[in-house]
Amino acid sequence: MCGIVGYVGDEPAGPIVHGGLENLDYRGYDSAGMALLGDDGLTITKREGEVSNLSVPTVTGATCGIGHTRWSTHGPPTDTNAHPHTGMSDDIAVVHNGIIENYEELRATLVADGHEFTSETDTEVIPHLLERELADGRDLRAALESAVAKLEGSYAIAAVCTDSDRLVATRHESPLVVGHSDDAAFLASDVTAFVEHTRDVTYLEDGDTVALADGDATVYRDGEVVDRAVETVEWDAAAAEKGGYDHYMLKEIHEQPTALRQALSGRIDLERGTADLDLTFPAGLLDSLDEIQFVACGTSFYAAEYAAQLVESFADVRATAELASEYTVDGGDPWRTLTVAVTQSGETADTLGALRRANGAGIRTLAVTNTLGSTVTREADDSLFIRAGPEIGVAATKTFASQVTTLALLSVFVAQERNALSAADARDVLTDLRGLPGAVQQVLDDAGDVREAATAFVDATAYFFVSRSHGYPVALEGALKLKEIAYDHAEGFAAGELKHGPLALVTEDTPILAVLTEGTRPEETLNNVAEAQTRGAPAIGIVDGSVETNSLDTAFSVPSLGPVTPLVATVYFQLFAYAIANQQGRSIDKPRNLAKSVTVE
Repeated sequence: MCGIVGYVGDEPAGPIVHGGLENLDYRGYDSAGMALLGDDGLTITKREGEVSNLSVPTVTGATCGIGHTRWSTHGPPTDTNAHPHTGMSDDIAVVHNGIIENYEELRATLVADGHEFTSETDTEVIPHLLERELADGRDLRAALESAVAKLEGSYAIAAVCTDSDRLVATRHESPLVVGHSDDAAFLASDVTAFVEHTRDVTYLEDGDTVALADGDATVYRDGEVVDRAVETVEWDAAAAEKGGYDHYMLKEIHEQPTALRQALSGRIDLERGTADLDLTFPAGLLDSLDEIQFVACGTSFYAAEYAAQLVESFADVRATAELASEYTVDGGDPWRTLTVAVTQSGETADTLGALRRANGAGIRTLAVTNTLGSTVTREADDSLFIRAGPEIGVAATKTFASQVTTLALLSVFVAQERNALSAADARDVLTDLRGLPGAVQQVLDDAGDVREAATAFVDATAYFFVSRSHGYPVALEGALKLKEIAYDHAEGFAAGELKHGPLALVTEDTPILAVLTEGTRPEETLNNVAEAQTRGAPAIGIVDGSVETNSLDTAFSVPSLGPVTPLVATVYFQLFAYAIANQQGRSIDKPRNLAKSVTVE
């Protein structure tokens, strides 16, 4: 959840570390802090609130430093609980992302040995453990390796101390990436932190320890130096900036045509009617499948639900979408099962846990993610990238559209491998997919009309999003966006379920937002909308001409693109949620209590 930054080089570390924290504040904004190693030792500054509240101290000779922006787990967001944390003295500073599951046991042992604690965090045990290891004569890297051997849970840890000119760090089930430039080395939870300085990166693996010194980085495994590949990220610093938009979320909504083109690029061969994905499954695997299981959380789960419907429609195989936190291996034949883990960050703890359960059962696994080098790509048997580019806003927008699009390509690919979809039928689906960028742009051109509609409903007491079939996960995602950024009561329903309970909540202050397009059984859905209108509810519909919709209070049009038409409706719901939240003055990019990458269970 939290964001870690580190720097060692020739320039003053304070501004660079602070800038990195500003780039990572979407990962946590409850508190922030930094530790700078200068001529007079460590200078630590930290405080409750956003990174913008944190001042950069002037520290002579400080060309090494670490920083942290926090999303609270153990202990409320206070100055005391903010990172970095120290031990009995101020000679060691530690920042940490993750959860130390056995911290209470470790803390009790340390207290019994005379150590005193000042915070309520699990992190504080780490500098105390480091102090003990250093007192036994180990250098900082060896001390960190010995200390983390006592930890249980997930972590990315970075540490500095006054007796060393190095920054050391390690990871287990929590992301860390190293950046390389000619005269400096960088460390962060995400490339976004330092991409304006370098795009050459090394993704650390679980169990790696890295030492940053003299502007260089050395990776160790079990005490020995190891080689880790240096890769070049494909996007630059401008891709992680607002680009003139008021919020990252709005920028990312408007980036969707580009993101979709990237997701589709080089993957469609209309002449042959094939989806060309860089995937190599064992011979006969896809044809032999009894089931494809999609596991995911949040927005990714709704993309997975959409994908499961497409797979069943095209590929003639049972497909399910399961919440990763609830996923269990059901005892079926592992050789006839494929588990697809869908995660934007590639670091979502619940999804990684589900993937590991599938791997442990001998099931073939596939990762669908946005993040090159992420944990999920190393642990799955195969990986498929959605190519959406960096997404900074906590509320997912372009990554949802890119996930569904990439999964739709996967559904065609699987269907053809199973000889369940003809080239002609595949060509129709692929043609519809190619139409997505232009269709989304048409929606974006209507943004002003969406703002006007939102103004009329900004004081609603609740919002119900409804549809059927392929539109149902879109309704769920639309409701989630409004909850996340406007903090309003919003629910998504299968339209037929309104009369089985939720209709009791409908009043004239409960707008119904409905997807009424191809792929949603629009006639039936419109009947359910009418039932709500009879009770006084106003109705907003996303339509493509499939049914007569004069009864709607407001209608927005999308072009018909077959089974992916409902995906285009998502963009209206994103714009609507943004307009509501913006008129209410909400913190859109950093909604309360939420973080972009959920790396704890």
